Amino acid sequence: MRVFVYEYMTATGTGREPGSPDHAMYLEGRAMRDAVAEDFTLAGLESLVAVGSVGFRDLAKFSQWVLVVAPETNGALAQLVGTVESMKGYHPPVLGPSVAAILLTSDKLALAEHWRTHSVPTPATTDREPTACEAFPVVWKPRDGAGSTDTFLIRDRFELATALAAREPVCPMILQEFLPGQAASVAFLCGPRGHVPLLPCFQLLSDDGRFKYEGGELPIPDDLAERVVKLGRAAVECVPGLLGYVGVDLVLGTASDGSRDYAIEINPRLTTSYIGLRALAAFNIAEAMLKAAKGEDVGTLEWKPGRVRFGPDGSVRVL
Repeated sequence: MRVFVYEYMTATGTGREPGSPDHAMYLEGRAMRDAVAEDFTLAGLESLVAVGSVGFRDLAKFSQWVLVVAPETNGALAQLVGTVESMKGYHPPVLGPSVAAILLTSDKLALAEHWRTHSVPTPATTDREPTACEAFPVVWKPRDGAGSTDTFLIRDRFELATALAAREPVCPMILQEFLPGQAASVAFLCGPRGHVPLLPCFQLLSDDGRFKYEGGELPIPDDLAERVVKLGRAAVECVPGLLGYVGVDLVLGTASDGSRDYAIEINPRLTTSYIGLRALAAFNIAEAMLKAAKGEDVGTLEWKPGRVRFGPDGSVRVL
């Protein structure tokens, strides 16, 4: 069986040069690509990795599955998955969410509204521009962003002026209430038999008001992990069309019963947490992901003892 792994940043060369605005996302993309391709090979599958954008359709056509890893920004992920879904004649299944699921989860305003109709707690969200009359602090970020690009924590009218001057003018934005707490995430292996949670992680974010992603740590305490899985499951179960590896970002509040926990967004694709998870997995995550997508039983997922911290560049350190 052949799996075609297409990672947008490395295939297009975006952010390749150190110092470029997207360089961190390039390093993340390369780390995810190399890790998942290696795991498919270890599972006895043939993995094809895209080098350059030429031949995307041909490589997809001659594969049994296609795994697309791309940012949601400007519809990149949805467009690539849509290309595979629309191929005439033979088109392989995508090892990931449908275009409809990607469009819903990529639109942070639409997802917030969808979650509210399904009683999933999430911050109040609007698409209006912030003003000096806000009940600060608030978060202002792209409606379809990835990688915390153009994301601002605005604590007063002075920071508002800075954010207004710094943000990308053509980027549709959303405004959210800021909810303090511990940033966390959980990935699910989604398929016809249900959604299987992997180990929840703490997210490490910059403290400069820009929420820059700096990696994560796992495992987390059992009581917090239970809260993360419970809310994460509610967040994905109400979204049809999710398949394969899907990540959920959350904020854990101070209430021990989880009543102040909030879902922030869904990543309808492979995320950097894959790097940390595979360091502790006593099984092949890529193989389990494929089993879940095919509707097969993934079995018992065993984890090695220990604790690790992983970086967005693919580095892993035992704690």
